[in-house]
Amino acid sequence: MEELLEIYKRIEDLRNKGVKMKDIADKTNMPASVLSSLYSSVLPTFARSVKKGMMEEEALDYALSQVNNVSKKRLLGNLTEMKEQLLELEPVTTGNQKEIPFVRMLTEEMNHSAQEVYNYSGIYISYSLSSSSDCLKMEPYLISASENNDYVQVTHMSAYNTTHRGIGVLNNHQNAYIIFNEREAPQLALFTIYLQLPMYDYPSMLKGLYLSLDYNRNPIARRIVFVKYSDSTSMDDFIELKGGLLTEEELTPEQKVYFEYTCRGGDYIKTCTVPSPHLNGDDLEREKKMLKL
Repeated sequence: MEELLEIYKRIEDLRNKGVKMKDIADKTNMPASVLSSLYSSVLPTFARSVKKGMMEEEALDYALSQVNNVSKKRLLGNLTEMKEQLLELEPVTTGNQKEIPFVRMLTEEMNHSAQEVYNYSGIYISYSLSSSSDCLKMEPYLISASENNDYVQVTHMSAYNTTHRGIGVLNNHQNAYIIFNEREAPQLALFTIYLQLPMYDYPSMLKGLYLSLDYNRNPIARRIVFVKYSDSTSMDDFIELKGGLLTEEELTPEQKVYFEYTCRGGDYIKTCTVPSPHLNGDDLEREKKMLKL
């Protein structure tokens, strides 16, 4: 079972180095959807359960019960081979690709941000409005420098306990940007958070806005609050936490403050698809009327 954790860390390392999930799936002869479920749900749930003292066999059974496309027999039967295949896989670098100025600038900012992230590193609990109900959405985030200290690594645990990994960019200690893909590869659905950075060291709270897609892939924007939970940057500490949805009746006095800030009528902007062959000014008016229904 120790090989499961080694495989998890190796996939994470490859992803951090820019290897696509499809390439990892091809190397391991595994469907991309199965590999995504393994990486984003099964393995982190297994690691978290073992950390809490659950027996490894029981932890694996529980982790597999959270998905419906990963076979226990096939997984355990291919562990050694899969580990060897992952160790053989390395990022391919090409020197003949045309340089994109914006990508170069972003890379430079990522490198610079890694030197400044110490002021904001740690585990946070985020609070925002749920997309599926009138609940306060509570989700853990881990912000830290990457293993090689060349970019800011951000790990997100969703309210449904799936993990996503992305990057953070800090700008002049005034703004921070967090970007990750919240869908399983090969789908791409960017989740972008814009945070205001306070003008003092080691803040206990950050606030801002996030932009993402709803379940129908319509853009939405909402307020979000990050509350410092711990200074730890340990993945073991992070995976012990869980996200969730809290009804107004379940909120603590502290959480009610976050609910009032993020979940009221003026705290979000929604869009929807207007059934029209041509988008024009009348359709824009129609959309706002539809959203009021």
